[in-house]
Formats: sequence, structure tokens, C-alpha cells
Amino acid sequence: MHNAEVLKLIDENSDIFWYINEEDKCNISLEFLIETILNYGNERSVKRLIDNLGIMEVARIFFAQADKPRCNYFPQVKNYFSLYFKRYAS
Repeated sequence: MHNAEVLKLIDENSDIFWYINEEDKCNISLEFLIETILNYGNERSVKRLIDNLGIMEVARIFFAQADKPRCNYFPQVKNYFSLYFKRYAS
């Protein structure tokens, strides 16, 4: 279960989780939440994500996913956030 701020973030961005049933949105993993917001979210959503989870946690999960041979990040998103997190989360 997520804290209230993460649930609020999911609710505010419910349009990018359109294919998930409303009752299942509270059960999505942090990995999926981060991947979806970084790929499809706007600047405000990304800022709120980092503010709520912390830049180190978001960077840790991002690199764990992005370093796999097959990942779901768009190439531009993967490149941008790799540079961003290497600069600000290390």
C-alpha cells in the first residue's frame, strides 16, 4: 500500500493509467508508477514524483529498470533521465 501522497499523485495522473481499473490503481508497483510517469507524465508530475519518493529512490529504481537489456522507457526518456540522475542523484 502506498502513502497518501503517492495515491494522490496516481489520482492526479489517472488519465495516463486509463487502462487500469480504478480499484486496482492503488496496487500498482513503484516501478510501474515511476516508469509510467517518466514516460508519459508532464514536468509537474515528474517533480511531484521526485518530491514524494526522493530523487535517490527514483534514480535507483530508474537505473535498475533502464539497465536491463529490454526496458520500456522511450529512448529519449531513457537518455534524458540517465543524464539527469547521474548529475543530481549521485
